[in-house]
Amino acid sequence: MGNSKSGALSKELLEDLKLNTKYTEQELSAWYQSFLKECPTGRVTEAQFQKIYSSFFPDADPKAYAQHVFRSFDANSDGTLDFKEFIIALHLTSSGKTIHKLEWAFSLYDVDGNGTINKSEVLQIVTAIFKMINSEDQKSLAEDENTPEKRTDKIWEYFGKKENDKLSEGEFIQGTMENDEILRLIQFEPQKVKEQLKKRNQ
Repeated sequence: MGNSKSGALSKELLEDLKLNTKYTEQELSAWYQSFLKECPTGRVTEAQFQKIYSSFFPDADPKAYAQHVFRSFDANSDGTLDFKEFIIALHLTSSGKTIHKLEWAFSLYDVDGNGTINKSEVLQIVTAIFKMINSEDQKSLAEDENTPEKRTDKIWEYFGKKENDKLSEGEFIQGTMENDEILRLIQFEPQKVKEQLKKRNQ
């Protein structure tokens, strides 16, 4: 990163992140101070990332989901994220529907990184999402999507796929762009993440 040990963000990185995320200069500076406090080396390990992510969901277990999120952003597979990768991860995992976010969502669901998604990979991520929904909230889910298996079946049907079919990135993005129900089903209720991020930055 070049400025990982200093107490302030470089102007270039600040401008870059303002351009590519929804965060303000003030929010980014607050995140950076908090990041350096938790990760003085300027890099966050998977364990640290899970800990930070867990603080957003005190009444649930987001470890498995955080692990998948971390994997999808650790592009060079070195087991760490720098501040830029960390912020992009937070930005892309919060709400919204842009091509970038859907490309990221595809990489999240493509657990083995082979360029396609199968039904068992969808189940793996949906199961991790369910661990973040507390039992009280799970009770209010619709009958046909109140277990990871039911939600996975519903997603797979929306994409028009049979049990052993595979889903390409193009199909994934097109299907999700065209159907808000798919978007809702493949992500953790983003409002909660947004609320937690807001609280953390106050």
